[in-house]
Amino acid sequence: MTVAPPSWKVDQLDTDRHLAIARFREERMKEPLEDYLQAFDQVRATVEDLLEMTVDLSKLSDSAVKVLTDPAMLEAIRYLPGPPISKDDLEILAEAGLAPKTLLNDPAMAKRVVDTILLGLDRNRFPWVAEDREPTEAERGAAAMASAALIASRRVMTKRQNESKDEEEAAVADRLKAEGFKQVAPRTIKTLDQAPAAGEFCGESMFGSRKADLVVRLWDGRVMPLECKVSNSSTNSIKRLNNDAAVKATIWLNEFGTAQTVPAAVLAGVFKTRNLEAAQQRGLTIFWAHDLDKLIDFIRATRKKK
Repeated sequence: MTVAPPSWKVDQLDTDRHLAIARFREERMKEPLEDYLQAFDQVRATVEDLLEMTVDLSKLSDSAVKVLTDPAMLEAIRYLPGPPISKDDLEILAEAGLAPKTLLNDPAMAKRVVDTILLGLDRNRFPWVAEDREPTEAERGAAAMASAALIASRRVMTKRQNESKDEEEAAVADRLKAEGFKQVAPRTIKTLDQAPAAGEFCGESMFGSRKADLVVRLWDGRVMPLECKVSNSSTNSIKRLNNDAAVKATIWLNEFGTAQTVPAAVLAGVFKTRNLEAAQQRGLTIFWAHDLDKLIDFIRATRKKK
């Protein structure tokens, strides 16, 4: 008889989510300002170089290939419009590829990318372009400062999110190893026979038709695909929890069966109680990064009940 994964009552979910938010606030406020300031200085220099190279953007089309094949310049270019344009969106809007080799071989494509950028140019930051005149020193300086602030902020936010997720996965892996689990190579798992053996786990792998951050074979033979999710807002939590982890849980249960699969997520950051409850009702077992003991307790129980 296998032990059922834990299912938390609403008050328990609410208590844990408040603890997760408190931890998020503490870590967020401790982040060094130095990261932002360093990124700001780097980006400001790039934006100033861009303005100088293109004669305050008036010759941007003429320098399209040179600018777009420089990674730092390409990043700066994407932040000229208001709001900024992601690489994926820019490729679609300009019907172009952004790989350096592609752009070098097709200058017309590079020009098309630049023309797309200019269509959405932020007129508040770069008023002189629409007015067809030279900028004042004050305008040029303000544009470089504002653009640098935008890019540096996004860099730091992205770095923070990636590092938080990586740290969470590493923490789970460390606890599993301390519990006697062996880490094995990632793999594509189309059948349960291809999953790690009991007492083993692997890193990011295809589990059925969806990727899992970790795949753990419990002591009783069931497989636990595990997602690590970090959210910095209650709105963001819907995307990461309900539209991602919970959707995967439903798919995995359909593909591998409820008797052999225990979809789970380790959460950190900001989540709403109702979203947690909805995800749990869809078959996702919830654990928290601030209390991995509960995850380990469940794993130990699968050994006792074998």
